[in-house]
Amino acid sequence: SGNYYNQGEIRKKELEQSCGVLGIPASDVTVIDHRDLPDDPAVEWDTQLLATLVLKHIEAKNIDLVVTFDAGGVSGHANHISLYSAVRYSVCRLLWVPPWAVWGCRVLVLESVNLCRKYISFLDVLISCLLPRDALFILTEEETQQAMRAMRCHRSQLLWFRQLYLLFSRYLVVNSLRLL
Repeated sequence: SGNYYNQGEIRKKELEQSCGVLGIPASDVTVIDHRDLPDDPAVEWDTQLLATLVLKHIEAKNIDLVVTFDAGGVSGHANHISLYSAVRYSVCRLLWVPPWAVWGCRVLVLESVNLCRKYISFLDVLISCLLPRDALFILTEEETQQAMRAMRCHRSQLLWFRQLYLLFSRYLVVNSLRLL
């Protein structure tokens, strides 16, 4: 629920606002508030527990595409890495199906890049086009502005370094993904 600084309720509302900016209705937003999955950048979540919760959500919502972090978690956040591990566990251990057909859906992982590439904004488009990947999303100016508006909804999290993220992050312009 994002309760690391006891702001869980605020962050839930911010998430719904952010999703609204992106055109995602609040009825499609699910916040998992589980005592064994604390919002803490230093805590690795239990892979089996999280995999079970993710699978239940995918089945309940009939989801056909999952986009998640890669093993680097984009920012190195332990919770992000745990989510990747749980999805990978689900793919490799719980369901013996080809990785492109998990749960009747595909799984794409967002590529973590080094710090230099992370903060060169649109200049990373050329680099991303030259490197191998399964999918590449280059946002239009309008989509970038929409993503920035969505990020600004998370007021409780907009610390100085996230302000820099809004100004310089390549993830607001280009995202490279690979199939899990």
